Formats: sequence, C-alpha cells, structure tokens
Amino acid sequence: MVTAVTHGSGGAEPLPYPLPGPDEIRAQLARVISSPEFPKAGRGAAFLTFVVEEAIAGRAHRLKGYTVAIEVFKRSDTFTQDDPVVRIEAGRLRRTLERYYLVAGQGDPIRIDIPKGGYAPSFAWNDAAVTGRKEAAAENSDERPAQGRLRTPLPILAGLVGVVITAVLTYWATDRFIAGTRQSGFSAVPDEPTLVIAPFANLGDGPQSELYTVGLTEELLTALPRFKEIRVFGRETSKSLAPEVQASEVRGGLGARYLLAGGVRVSGPRVRVTARLVDTSDGAILWSQNYDDDLTTRELFAIQSDVASKVATAVAQPYGIIAQAVTAKPPPDDLGVYDCTLRFYAYRAELSPEAHLSARACLESAVARYPAYATAWAMLSIAYLDEDRFRYNLNPAQREPMERALHAARRAIELEPDNTRALQSLMTALFFNQQLAEALEAGEEALATNPNDTELLAEFGTRLALCGQWKRGADLLDRALALNPGGAAYYHGTRALAAYMLDDHAKAVSLIRKADLQKFPLFHIVAAAIYAEAGLIDDARREGTIFTKIRPEYIRDIINENRKRNIQPKDSIRMIASLRKAGVPVPDAAGIEAELLKSAVTDRR
Repeated sequence: MVTAVTHGSGGAEPLPYPLPGPDEIRAQLARVISSPEFPKAGRGAAFLTFVVEEAIAGRAHRLKGYTVAIEVFKRSDTFTQDDPVVRIEAGRLRRTLERYYLVAGQGDPIRIDIPKGGYAPSFAWNDAAVTGRKEAAAENSDERPAQGRLRTPLPILAGLVGVVITAVLTYWATDRFIAGTRQSGFSAVPDEPTLVIAPFANLGDGPQSELYTVGLTEELLTALPRFKEIRVFGRETSKSLAPEVQASEVRGGLGARYLLAGGVRVSGPRVRVTARLVDTSDGAILWSQNYDDDLTTRELFAIQSDVASKVATAVAQPYGIIAQAVTAKPPPDDLGVYDCTLRFYAYRAELSPEAHLSARACLESAVARYPAYATAWAMLSIAYLDEDRFRYNLNPAQREPMERALHAARRAIELEPDNTRALQSLMTALFFNQQLAEALEAGEEALATNPNDTELLAEFGTRLALCGQWKRGADLLDRALALNPGGAAYYHGTRALAAYMLDDHAKAVSLIRKADLQKFPLFHIVAAAIYAEAGLIDDARREGTIFTKIRPEYIRDIINENRKRNIQPKDSIRMIASLRKAGVPVPDAAGIEAELLKSAVTDRR
C-alpha cells in the first residue's frame, strides 16, 4: 500500500511531511529503468523518462497522445489518434511498472505510476518512507495533539491497514482481475502463455548438490526464453521465489499461467532430477519427468545442460506440453492472438488449404493489432510463401506472395533479430527466392539460436536435404522426430524423401505411411516416387493419379517446379524416373535431359 500523492496536484489537505522532490523522483526513475526487471528493448525507458521530466517541470498538462507520439516515438506532425502506438506503449509501461513494484521495487522509497486515462505520472511515498517522515516531523514539533481530538489507536489502525492490503491482494489474485487488465490494456505484443521457473530444490547433500541445483536453474532460464511462443519471467523474479512456492502464490502474485518446478538429488555418483509443469489456475500437474545420470561418466556441466535442454524442449516447443494444454483448456479470457499461433501449428501439421486460410487470416489480424509482434510476422511470412509454393488461397488483389513473404520475414528480423521463428521464415523465403547461400546462413544462425526447436530442426533439415545435403538433412529431421515424436506429419514426409534419396527404401515406405498428409498435394508425388522404387506399383499409381488430378500444371512444368525448390538436377532426374514408373505423365528421359541442359546454360549466364 502507498500513500498516493500526485506530483503537482492542488487542493489536497496539507501533509506534515514534504512531497517527493525532483531529485528524489529522478533518483527513483534511475532506479526503475536500470533494474533488470525493466525491459531494455523498445522505448519504455524513453517514454517513462519523458513523462516524468515533463511532470517535474510543471508541464503535465502537455502530456497528450500527440505530444508523446512526436517527442518519444518520433512520429511526424501528421500523427492522428488512429495510430495506436502511444496507447499500446502506455499500457505496456503500466504493466511493467506494476510488475516492477511487485517484485524488485517493493522496498523503494517512491512509487511512480501512470494512471489510466492519461499519460501524466503520479509520484507517491511508500508507507515505510511516509512513516519515517511522520516520525521525524513529530520529533521536530513542539505541538501536542489537541484535546478532544479523536485519535485512532495504533492496533486498530494496523488492523484496518491489514484488511485493506488483504482485500487488494485478493482482488489482484483473481482471474477476473488478470483478465480485466489484459482486455483493457494495450501491449506491443500479445499476452502469450506465461511461465515462471522456481529455483529447483536441493534434495541432496554436499556442495556439489548445491552447485548442480543452482546451475540447472540457470540453464533452464537460458534455454526456455529461446522459445518465442511463450513468455518466461526473468532471473530476478525466479530467484525471489522459494523452491516450494505454491501455484496459487504464483498465479496471485505474478499472474503467470504456468509454473516449472522440481528438485535435484545427488547421492554419491548418481544424479536424479525431477521436473514438473503446473497449471497455476487449478494446481494441476500437466507434466512430470525424472532424469537420471551418472557423475562418473559425464561432467556436471554436461549433465545439467542436457537435462535443461530436454525439459525446455518438452515444455515449450511448438507442439509441446504448453501448446497442448492451451489447446485442450484455453484460459477464460481466451488469448485470441495466441490462438493464431495454435492455428499456425495446426496448419503446419495438416498442410491443407482450409487450415492455411484460417491461419493466414488470424495472423494478418494479429500483426494489425500488434505490429511489434515478431513471431506473428514470421508465421505470416511462411503463410504468404505457401500461397506460391503450394498454390494455396492466392489473392490476385495483393502483391506477389514471395514479395509479401520476404517483407514479413524481414520485418520479423528487424523487430527481434534472435527470434528463431523469424530466422526460420527468412531462411525459407530466401530459399524459395533462389538465394540459397543466404538462406542456409540464416538457417545456421537459427540453429545456433535454439538447437532444440523442433519446428526449426525439421524445416532446416528439409532445406538442406532438398539442396543435396540429404545426410545432414536426415540427421536434423531425425533429431526433430526424437524430440517430438508426435510432431507435424511433414517431419515424416520429408524424412521419407531423404530415406528414398539415401536408398533406404524400406524406411522410406514406413515413414511415408506415417505422414498421412492426404490434403497436401506434394505428399502424393513423393509417395508415388517412394512406392515405385520400393516395387509397390499399385500404391505408386494410386498416388500418382491423385497428384495429377490436383496439380496437373506441376507435372507439365516439373523441371522448373523442382528447380524452384532447389532440388539438384541429378536428384530431379532420379525422382522423375521413379514417377515414370508410377505411370505419372512426366516428359520422357530425352526431353527431361534437354530441359535440364537448357536450364544449366541459362543459370551459367
């Protein structure tokens, strides 16, 4: 609780202690924006500094949306209220300040807030500071309380304060309050699922056990934020929690939807880690896992890094535990923009025109509402690209799909250069724009950013395989399947094609039957080639017929279609020969070789 006094307000009853002065307010401002809990990205610090300095200078009345837009966000003088940038950033800054004073700023002497309905800040003493100043004022005064004046006994006053604090905190803790703040505020990025990591409990003996426990928590705090579809509370917030923190405390105090907790037991050479993911709305354990290892065979650092990687991947990957939980039981306030993320991954799993249309429309709405949401731009880039490569839901009224795909991918990178999905979208757009070297460079950067992202592993593996690196591509696809056995069906489809190219026809047949992408046209052409080489001619003919009916133009221009996908000439010839066995009406061998020769001459020019 604070004693709220708006700086510069008039008409208030005189107080026996002075208001916060300019130097004290500036010191508090510096304390806030230098805190690890205050985001360094974006213009939050500039926004807060500007409004505070204007208020101190007596110009709080100037703090309108237009003024802030011009001075802080460098908008032109043609700025209108149709541009939501100031409202969005103000809502984000309010929530940042709320979180700061909840976690890092509990003991600060002054509280800075930006009340809703305007941009003028308020400055208030915390109760501890107020009490100290009252005592000082009383000690320096010779006056005594007037006779007959009603004085509230201290125990009663303390009880009343306690009741008020309890009521406020209880209201804070309710889902209604959390939902209300999400719906009424604005943010530069949508409210994705939020996760807080409690320090893992030390259940063993000795310094090595303590070292491992601290190290594992640090590794998790590094690994989990790499997955950009969720938001992870920072180190300082995590360290402020007790290992045995209750889900209700996390929900009420931080508003986090999920809690990752666990313990570490070191006994002699054996290490056991127990991890669990808890839904803070009801305390249900959504997932738990034990990890056992041996200190005599592996170093401590290697073990904790490996365990953190496995936990992070299981919990936060695109098709992981949190995504499944949100799909099965969406929150009461229905995180509409996160629903676009789920639609995108549902589309990637199915690869149907209907799912594509739904995901694209949702993502276009998301970036319109949240133009600084890099992950949505990245996903939208892939959706635009699929208009061209899969011929899905083409919109003649818009620019070329490839142009839109590249623009969206570059926008995502501009907003968040280390976003794995943004790097993946840039890699894919460049790949289909025939900028192969640049595409693979972006893929390598994405892999270094998050080597456990199964969506990236599968996509990069596919790109490497198609441009002739079949073995490395197969290895990355195998890793994606190992980390996410129930992931998107195209993992199996592309891995089946790699097995075909590596002459493992039995494996190719087994994998293509697991893919089950009946609505995805290219599935049928790959299946036809695989079945033909495996001697399953009836199956090959059936798949070839389906594909020819869906995409006859692909067959007529198969050389160029394969070239668009950077399939190497020798691999293209091999695949076309298999399709000929399946009865697909591809050009004859002489015609294919002549076309490839002509293409090679054109490329050299």
